[in-house]
Amino acid sequence: MKNNIQNKKRKWLRIILKLFVLGVVLVLLFIGSIYVGLWGSLPSKTDLSDLKQAEASLILDHNNKLLGKYFVFDRSIINFKDIPDYLVDGLIATEDARFYEHNGIDYPSFFRVFFKSLLLQDNSAGGGSTITQQLAKNLYGRENHGLLSMPVNKISEMIIASRIEAIYDKKDIIALYLNTVPFSENTFGIESASQRFFNKKTRELTLSEASTLVGTLKANHSYNPRLFPERSQLRRDVVLQQMEKYGYINEATRLKESNVPVEIDYHKFTYNEGVAPYFREQVRKQVTRILDSVNEAKGSIYDLYKDGLKITTTLDYTMQDYAEKGMNKHMEHLQNQFEKAYGSSAPWIKDETLIKEVIRKLPEYTRLKNKNFTEAQIMDSLRQKTKMPLFTYKGDTIVSLSTIDSLKHYLKFLNAGFVALEPKTGAVRAYVGGVNFEHFKYDHVSMGKRQVGSTFKPIVYTAALESGMKPCKYFSVKEVTYTDKEGWTPSNASNDEKDPYMNYSLEKALSRSINTIAVKVLEEVGIDPVIAQARKMGITSELPEVPSLALGTAELSLMELTSAYTSYVNESVPSKPYFIEKIEDKDGTVLYEYKPSKSLDKAFSEATRETMIAFMKATIDEGTAKRMRSTYGITNDMAGKTGTTQDNRDGWFMSITPHLVMGSWVGNDDQRIGFSNTGIGQGANSALPIVANFVSQLNKNTDFNSITKAKFNTPSDAVLEALDCDPDKRDGFFKRLLGKKKKEKVFGE
Repeated sequence: MKNNIQNKKRKWLRIILKLFVLGVVLVLLFIGSIYVGLWGSLPSKTDLSDLKQAEASLILDHNNKLLGKYFVFDRSIINFKDIPDYLVDGLIATEDARFYEHNGIDYPSFFRVFFKSLLLQDNSAGGGSTITQQLAKNLYGRENHGLLSMPVNKISEMIIASRIEAIYDKKDIIALYLNTVPFSENTFGIESASQRFFNKKTRELTLSEASTLVGTLKANHSYNPRLFPERSQLRRDVVLQQMEKYGYINEATRLKESNVPVEIDYHKFTYNEGVAPYFREQVRKQVTRILDSVNEAKGSIYDLYKDGLKITTTLDYTMQDYAEKGMNKHMEHLQNQFEKAYGSSAPWIKDETLIKEVIRKLPEYTRLKNKNFTEAQIMDSLRQKTKMPLFTYKGDTIVSLSTIDSLKHYLKFLNAGFVALEPKTGAVRAYVGGVNFEHFKYDHVSMGKRQVGSTFKPIVYTAALESGMKPCKYFSVKEVTYTDKEGWTPSNASNDEKDPYMNYSLEKALSRSINTIAVKVLEEVGIDPVIAQARKMGITSELPEVPSLALGTAELSLMELTSAYTSYVNESVPSKPYFIEKIEDKDGTVLYEYKPSKSLDKAFSEATRETMIAFMKATIDEGTAKRMRSTYGITNDMAGKTGTTQDNRDGWFMSITPHLVMGSWVGNDDQRIGFSNTGIGQGANSALPIVANFVSQLNKNTDFNSITKAKFNTPSDAVLEALDCDPDKRDGFFKRLLGKKKKEKVFGE
C-alpha cells in the first residue's frame, strides 16, 4: 500500500517535471521564435546604432527664440548635457529605480509583474518595464498579435532593450528616451513638452516643472497640466516623494517644492495657432523653394517636416507679440464701431444681391449645382442648421447655424494687415497678415492688393521735388473740373479746404492730404515722371496712367508700399524685405544664408529725402495723423501718411521712424463692403491705431530704446531755408475779384 502511494507520487512528480520541462521548452521556443523574427523582424545592433527619427524643424526669431515648428510629429532632439540632473533623477526615481544596476531588463521587477499582474490579476504591481524597454516601445511601437500580443511585445522589447544597452551608455539611453517619449497632447520628447507647457527650453525647467512633466508619463492625458492642474500637481508631488525616497532630494526640498503651485505658460505650436502664423506660412513657402534648390545642387533630400532643420528668421518675437496684441485690441473696438454704424441696414443683412453672389461662390453651392439640384433645393440645403465653431474676438464659440448664417457672420468682419521693416536691411521685424489665421487665411501683407489712397501722394510730391518744384510753391485748394476726363472734379474731404481763395504750400498740402492740390501737382509734374519715380522706389505693380493716380487709385500690397517708404530713411534707396537669415541642418551645417542683393540706385536726392521727411513729420504733428500725438500720446520722432480710398473701402497708415518703417491697412475682404462713413473709415481712425498701439508698447520696453528714442537728422541749411515759408496764404482782393468763377480746364494744359 505504502509502495503504491510512493509510486503514484513518483509518477505525478515525473508528469509535473515533464510538464515543467515541456513548459520551459515551449517558453524557450516561443522566445526563440520572437528572437529569430517569426513574429516580425527585430532591429539589429546595426539598426540600433544608427537611430534616425522624424524631427520637427524649428522656426526661430532673430534672437533664437522659438516661433513655431514644422513637423509630422512634434519632436525636438536635445543632448544629455541639456537635461537638468533633477529631471533625470525624477525620471529614474519614478520609472526605473534600478536603472543603473540592470542591463535593460530588471528581472525582479519583471517576475513581480509576471506573477502578480498576469497570474494573480493584481493591477497594483506596476508596469515592470525598464526605461530601456520603454525606449524600445517608443522607437518601434507595438504590433497586434491577438491574445499573444502582450507576451510577444514584452519579450520583443526585452530583446531590443538588451541590444540597446550593449550599444549605448546610460546617459545616451536617458537622452534617447526623453527625446522619444510621448507627453500630453501628442507632444513627443521633453524639449517639445517643455516648450509647449512652460514656454522654455528643457535646461531652463525648475525642479517643480521637471517633476510635473515626469509625472505625466504615467498617464499623459489624465495628468495633463493644462486640462487637469490639480491632478497633475498631485502626481508631481508623487514624483518628488519618489525622489526623496531614493535619496535624490531631502525632505526640506520636497516640502518646499510641493508648496509651489503648478503654473504653466502654454504655447501650442500648430499650423493655425501660436505666434506669427501668417509669417510662418510665408517662411514655409520660401524654405520649400530654398530646399528644392539645395537638394538639386547637392543631390540631397532635406525634408522640412522630418529633418530637424533650424530656420533663423528676421522676426522679433517681442515686436510680433506687441503687433498682434495691438491689432486685436483695436480691431475688436473698430468692428463694434463698424457694425453699430450700419445697424439693421448692414449690407451683409439687407443686400440680397450681394449675399446671393457670395453664396454662389461657395464650394458647397457648386457641388450641389453639379448634382443638378435646383436653386430652391440648394438654398434649402444651405439653410440647414448644424453645430459649428464661430470666430469672435472673445474667442471661438460653438453655435447652431446654417451655412448661410455662417457666411453672413464672416462677411461682416473687417480684416487688417501690419508689417514693420528695418529700413537699413529690409529685415521683417513684425508681420500680421490678418485678424485670425485659422478663420481668415488670406494674407493682407503680401498677397492682397488694394487701392492705396492718399498714401501714394508722397510719391507724387517726391517726383515734384525731383523735377525742381520748390517746397514753398503754393497751389490753390480750389476745385477744378477736367473737361477731357468726362468732367472729373476731384474734391477735398474736409469743409476746411473748401475756400477757393486759399493756397497751401506743398508741406501743408501733403500734411492735410489735399486732393485738389495732389492732382494739380501731378498735372504739373506729369504722369510718366510720377510712375518713373514709383519704379525707382521699388514699386513693380501696374500703375494706372490716369490723373486719379495722384489720389491713390493704384492697387499695391502693403509690403510693396512699406518697402517703398523705407527709401525715406535708407539713404534714398528702397530696401528689399526678407524673412530668412539662415537655414541649418540638425548638425549645425549651414544650408542657406541670406546675402543682400546689390543695392538699387538712389531713388531721389538727399535734399528731396530730407524735405519729404519734414513734410511727413508735419502730417504727424499737425496734419491728418495728429491723433498719434493728441489721442495716443506718441512723442517719438515720427513721419507718416494716412490714406482713405473711395467710398471708405480701405484705410491706410504709413509710419516712418529712423530705424523702423511700419505700414497698416484695414478693410473688408469683400471690396463691395466699405465703411458707412468717413469718420470711422478714414485711415486715421481705422489703420493708424494699430501702429499707435504697437509703438506704445515698444516705448514701454527699454530694450527698444535704440528704435523708440532715435531722432531724424537735422535737415541741411539749404533744405531748412527752402522750407522757410508760411504754410498757407489767401488770394488778395483783386485776385479774388478776377477768379470767382470755378475753373474748367483740360488735364495737363
